[in-house]
Amino acid sequence: MTTHQHTNRCQRWVIKIGSALLTNDGKGLNLDSLDTWVQQMAQLRESGIELVLVSSGAVAEVMTRLGWAERPPELNKLQAAAAVGQMGLIQAYESRFQQYGMHTAQILLTHDDLSNRERYLNARSTLRTLLEMGVVPVVNENDTVAMDEVRFGDNDTLGALVANLVEADQLVILTDQTGLYDKDPRHNPDAALIHEAQADDDRLEAMASGKSGSLGRGGMLTKVRAARLAARSGTTTTIASGQLPEVLMAIASGKDTGTRLLPGQELLAARKQWLAGQLQVRGQLTLDAGAINVLRESGRSLLAVGVKAVAGDFARGEMVACVDEDGKEVARGLVNYQASETELIMGQPSHRIEELLGYIDEPELIHRDNLILV
Repeated sequence: MTTHQHTNRCQRWVIKIGSALLTNDGKGLNLDSLDTWVQQMAQLRESGIELVLVSSGAVAEVMTRLGWAERPPELNKLQAAAAVGQMGLIQAYESRFQQYGMHTAQILLTHDDLSNRERYLNARSTLRTLLEMGVVPVVNENDTVAMDEVRFGDNDTLGALVANLVEADQLVILTDQTGLYDKDPRHNPDAALIHEAQADDDRLEAMASGKSGSLGRGGMLTKVRAARLAARSGTTTTIASGQLPEVLMAIASGKDTGTRLLPGQELLAARKQWLAGQLQVRGQLTLDAGAINVLRESGRSLLAVGVKAVAGDFARGEMVACVDEDGKEVARGLVNYQASETELIMGQPSHRIEELLGYIDEPELIHRDNLILV
């Protein structure tokens, strides 16, 4: 099974369940199906796979509860409905996971959370901490405040962005379709299922017609685009039918299930390429010879103790260049503390950060996963 394993950590999956699966054709939540997916997720967790769940279904849940026949067109009504529906959705998951001694957490995200570097890092560290605690984060778009023009548009896209955020090995998109076909199977009896392809293959978009059901906002096209987005951080995407019995277990055991869309690169290589090309350098850290040696020879994180000088006015999460004492660039990376804080802690051991700043966010100044040698 070609999953990209990190060193020293277990597999990490993002599982996205679509609204067509979660709701009985718009009549409330499909609790029987929910039971079977949660049971499988508990087994995956037991086998050491960390899970993040991206779940649709909040608006559909509330429509039944409030007796609405169709999705209201007014934004304020939709936002209010989402607020009510989130409660029902989270309650349904929490009570089911508790049967297996597991806890869930609700994470509501907007575009701002992922485009603002500091909020991006905050969301990332919250999700990572929850995973370390063995909790299953249930992520959804924050529909109560998101305006249409800044929406993710659908939970497939959100699933891919969360996969980037937590550096997932797998994004599993459960849908009411068997997978991606070379043409629309509803109109072409000779349509063939694509078992495996490269996520960035341009022909896939043409194959995915982009039509969606009445409940969901994303058709197969958004799933293909989500796979391409997830591949940026080295994540494999599997699109499969949530109606298949034991579908998650089948994917975990490497059975040929649905469509697998593969990234061009391994996780860390893809992430580092993204770092290299994506962000402007906002400041500079001068490192001592010992720190440079540790970065080059051992591939470790940069600690504050190895920094001799700080230049520039950078915020937490921004890209800084690391230079030697002659000013020659040796590395660059995303810094965990802003410039004024970095000046206070430079040259100091990590155990003094809390004493010097009044808090500690990360023991490293730049984590090795967010650092590239140049």
